[in-house]
Amino acid sequence: MSLRAFFSTVVGGLVVLVVVSAMLLVVLTSALERMASTLSESVEGVRQAEELEVDLLVHSRLIAAPDTPMVVDPSRGRSPQQIEFDLRRQLGELHTSASTDEERKVMSQVEHVVSAYLDAQRMASARTGGDAMHDALVMGTLDAALRSLEHLIQINVDQAQSARLRATRWSETANVLGLALGVLLLATLGLVVFWLRRFALRPVAGLQRAMRGFGTGRNKDSRAPEEGPSEIRDMAHTFNEMADSLAHQQEQQLAFLAGVAHDLRNPLSALKLSTSLASSGRAEVTPERMQRTLGLVRRQVERLDRMVGDLLDATRIEAGKLELQPEVRDTRELARSVVELYQSSDSGHTLELVVPDTAVLVRADPARLEQVLTNLVSNALKYSPAGSRVEVAVRGDGDHAVMAVSDQGIGMSPEELQGLFVPFQRAGNAKQRAPGVGLGLSVSRRIIEAHGGRIEVESRPGQGSVFRVHLTRVSAGPPGLPAPSDDEEPAGAVH
Repeated sequence: MSLRAFFSTVVGGLVVLVVVSAMLLVVLTSALERMASTLSESVEGVRQAEELEVDLLVHSRLIAAPDTPMVVDPSRGRSPQQIEFDLRRQLGELHTSASTDEERKVMSQVEHVVSAYLDAQRMASARTGGDAMHDALVMGTLDAALRSLEHLIQINVDQAQSARLRATRWSETANVLGLALGVLLLATLGLVVFWLRRFALRPVAGLQRAMRGFGTGRNKDSRAPEEGPSEIRDMAHTFNEMADSLAHQQEQQLAFLAGVAHDLRNPLSALKLSTSLASSGRAEVTPERMQRTLGLVRRQVERLDRMVGDLLDATRIEAGKLELQPEVRDTRELARSVVELYQSSDSGHTLELVVPDTAVLVRADPARLEQVLTNLVSNALKYSPAGSRVEVAVRGDGDHAVMAVSDQGIGMSPEELQGLFVPFQRAGNAKQRAPGVGLGLSVSRRIIEAHGGRIEVESRPGQGSVFRVHLTRVSAGPPGLPAPSDDEEPAGAVH
């Protein structure tokens, strides 16, 4: 699992928890608000019903015994007519506060019996003498009205108790949900911390230890464990590849230093032997022997000069300081000068030059281009059997000038071709056939690439090799004319 997926899952889970908590809070708030409204309406209903009861009793007392004093005058100085008016007003208010069908039904009953009571009182007041039957009717309607009001009060009390019980249950539910959400949140945070420590921080610590051990040089075999999230595994894999590459490069550098020391020792030993033979105290030095000694010294010095030149060129190329002095030159003349150089020496090979009748012009540094051709021809001669043919050909191919060096030497396999232009690497057969440090072809390729060209090679084991140099062809300017500066990059860094 990747860190991105893990944190996306964690953040998504937290968002879900927050949304659920917010929804539960909204639902709880709405429910409590409804219950509070129900409680308020029930209390108001009880108050109105009790006031209605009090006014009915006061009205009955004032009608039955108007001269009897009261300890407390609930009527507040009102007349029976005013109390009757208040009773009818209170009946209307009761209807507006009804919230259930049962409550509205009881209120209708209350209104009916209260109206019957008032009508009975009005009829009793209209009669001049007392009538036991009318008095009984008044008292019966009053008792019915009071019972109806008590029923209404009980309904409101029951509603209030029911709302209180629901509020209690909602409060308990909210407490349980809040506790569950809190525990779930703490568990999520604990799992996040555990996962980070177990699957993220430990691989990071391992990667840090491996990098520190490898960086300080105390443990070059130190490698990071490729475990944990995919990002950390990729980092560890990249570090391990880098460490393997650096270790391989270090091995190559050590092998290169050993090869350079070995290759330098051979010409130095030959020079030392030659000088010791020509020194005083030895047998008489004949002119023929002196010529052979000087020839040996010259060849060894040339070999040393070529090795040192390749090393310097490789250093300049890696530092980006290879300087070029481009000119418009005829590749036929450059190839001819290189062939003449090797034809003058007794190499034991047949060296042929194949050039067209017309000039094949390129814009290049002639010294560097001759260096490349010299290196290719030298390799062809070194890795070809004595008496074989080496061909140097120049031709124009559309917008390109092609210089090819073909030999009939040992050839190379496809696997060997893959590392042919890698610095300090040499094919297995080449190491036994000729000395060297493996820089010539690498330097040659970088020189040609600095000119905007490329080198191609075709080879088969036992059938020889063909190296082709492709450069951009120009169509104007006589040989030796400096190249125009409009469309060229400044001499200097290799790209």
